[in-house]
Amino acid sequence: MSSIIYFAYGSNMSLSRLRARAPSARRLGCYVLAAHALRFHKSGRDGSGKCDAFLTSDPGDRVVGVVFDIDPAEKNRLDEAEGLGAGYNEKSVTVEGEAGERLVVTTYWATHIDETLKPYSWYKHHVLIGAREAGLPVGYIERIEAVECLEDPDNKRDSIERAIYR
Repeated sequence: MSSIIYFAYGSNMSLSRLRARAPSARRLGCYVLAAHALRFHKSGRDGSGKCDAFLTSDPGDRVVGVVFDIDPAEKNRLDEAEGLGAGYNEKSVTVEGEAGERLVVTTYWATHIDETLKPYSWYKHHVLIGAREAGLPVGYIERIEAVECLEDPDNKRDSIERAIYR
């Protein structure tokens, strides 16, 4: 079976975070998903907001993310970590690279949305690490930095989540 071509736009942009779920992950580059907007409104299992590439149908909206090549044998682990069928579903979308090349990729989209949620600071940290690693546009990173976040009341979880960068 051929590899899975996966578009990450949230915490899985971080290579350390994604490789904990799919060790074979190999970054192919930065791509744009048109007519979608990055939102932190997906209801996480921990009660905080997670990223969603929200379909707006406005061609001016865009989500910038990273395309990865993943071994199909690791897809089940990634699906489980993402909560496939219990908060996220997957879909095929067309993304565009810097040189105008188009790829049809797999990504996840939120099915459990709560506009009042905010991400925990450790989650936003994963997103920012990945955005910086991949060299996403500075203005896009600044918009992520501006997202209001909360401190996780579970200090142990916070420490575990941040530990992958040490």
